[in-house]
Amino acid sequence: MVNVTLSIPNELKQKMDSLAEINWSAVAREAFDEKIKDMEFIKKFKAKSTLTEADALRLGKEVSKSLSNRLRKLRR
Repeated sequence: MVNVTLSIPNELKQKMDSLAEINWSAVAREAFDEKIKDMEFIKKFKAKSTLTEADALRLGKEVSKSLSNRLRKLRR
């Protein structure tokens, strides 16, 4: 196994130190693994997709607008 050095803010380090029972290396390994799986899934999905970037942007705007409208109705 190799070692990796990370830079984190002092405040985060203090919080981590207050939870000494947690294996932070294991947490980081799991987070890295999950991120890699997510990116591999996205890469596969993109490879099979026939959507253009313009299509994806248009659909994203439609979803955002629909969600915004739904939330506005719930607030009334």
